[in-house]
Amino acid sequence: MEPYLASHLDTVRSLTVKVLDTTPEELLDVVPPGYSNSIRWNLGHIVYVQERLAYEVAGKDIHLPDQYARLFAAGTKPADWNETPPSIEEIRQQLVDQSARIKASHQSDLNTPLSHPFTNKSGITFDTVGGCLLFSCFHEGLHLDTIRHYLRQLKK
Repeated sequence: MEPYLASHLDTVRSLTVKVLDTTPEELLDVVPPGYSNSIRWNLGHIVYVQERLAYEVAGKDIHLPDQYARLFAAGTKPADWNETPPSIEEIRQQLVDQSARIKASHQSDLNTPLSHPFTNKSGITFDTVGGCLLFSCFHEGLHLDTIRHYLRQLKK
């Protein structure tokens, strides 16, 4: 993996884990007024989407329990959950393990064309794993900002 991308993945993920580690447990599952999701949902969504962008769109198996798709895919929300979500400790471990796994498994294929270009919900099309991973950092940053916004609102 290119050093700049590996460093960027690590930097973004360390910011996410730091926010998780400083979030009071009693706020993890609170859905702020006017929103559909919680901090736990945002963290699980970060893990799920990055896994999809790193593996599934490249035609590879993802390394997450099936419930991550049911609970954390785009369009899902805690109000619709019919099962117990992963513990925050499990989500934290997934966040930590995922970065190392992605860096190890994408040592030399960042510029390899995807067999089928991937177009996300915003209409952006990606044709390489590297492009997907770069976008996943942006996506994670958006959700990290959402978590920070929730925390400011919930701590008032």
